[in-house]
Amino acid sequence: MVKTTVPRDEYMMQGHVACQGCGATIAMRYVLKALGDNTIMTIPACCWAVIPGVWPQHSLKVPLLYTAFEVTGAALSGIEAALKAKGQDDEINVLGFAGDGGTADIGLQALSGMAERGTNALYVMYDNEAYMNTGIQRSGSTPFGAWTTTTPVGKKKEWKTEFKKSVAEIMVAHRIPYVATASIAFPEDLYAKVQKAKSIKGPKFIQIFSSCPTGWKHSPDITVEVARKAVLSHMFPLYEVENGVYKISQKPKPIPVKEYLKLQGRFRYLDEEAIEKIQEHVDREWELLLKKEEFTQSL
Repeated sequence: MVKTTVPRDEYMMQGHVACQGCGATIAMRYVLKALGDNTIMTIPACCWAVIPGVWPQHSLKVPLLYTAFEVTGAALSGIEAALKAKGQDDEINVLGFAGDGGTADIGLQALSGMAERGTNALYVMYDNEAYMNTGIQRSGSTPFGAWTTTTPVGKKKEWKTEFKKSVAEIMVAHRIPYVATASIAFPEDLYAKVQKAKSIKGPKFIQIFSSCPTGWKHSPDITVEVARKAVLSHMFPLYEVENGVYKISQKPKPIPVKEYLKLQGRFRYLDEEAIEKIQEHVDREWELLLKKEEFTQSL
């Protein structure tokens, strides 16, 4: 695990309108600590389009460009082009901050285009595993077994039947210079990864695990505990891929995934067979990640 000192400087102020215990606010706080106020950010339709507050008040100390749901990647390329025209493209950090719905699904095409164009910007996907702002609908990032308003369970056990889409691996396949996963439960690691991304020229992508008490049906006071157990159970591994080389940030002795799942009401319907299916999937994915690290570091 990375050991670093997170500065006291704050660029996210009091007065935001997020739900109590919102993990996405923790993600924003540490991303901006790493980037500083010399940053221009674009936010699509998502929870964070609402969280800053009602214009003309807002809780962030950086300029914001609000865009449509699907165009964060395109907006980043446009901001970078404008800065190039002004001769400021090497002076200002360009940040996209979008949820998983606007990234894994609706915004994937624009994100792919941004990567292909080589846009010098950082795209952060705060991952709360559903379309939370519009009513807790399932997204491509919603895990197998989860209740959402569009996978409502009931007697037919109609929970999410597909496993979570790996957006980080999709971005690795784009051959961009830097891809990482991070978690609000490990702020030093998150901060260090954003700082590293800041130092690299070209398109960068970081997926930040951001617990959501409202959509996940857990108490607001255990937001960080939930996020921590996602990492400790290998449900959400922390790693980075720099120029194609994998490095796992933390290799904890795993706790059973059941210890993570039982904290959240969205999984309370699961039977032992479904939990075992999740455990097998998690174990398989972890072994694959270990092999990727071993192979790419040997090249």
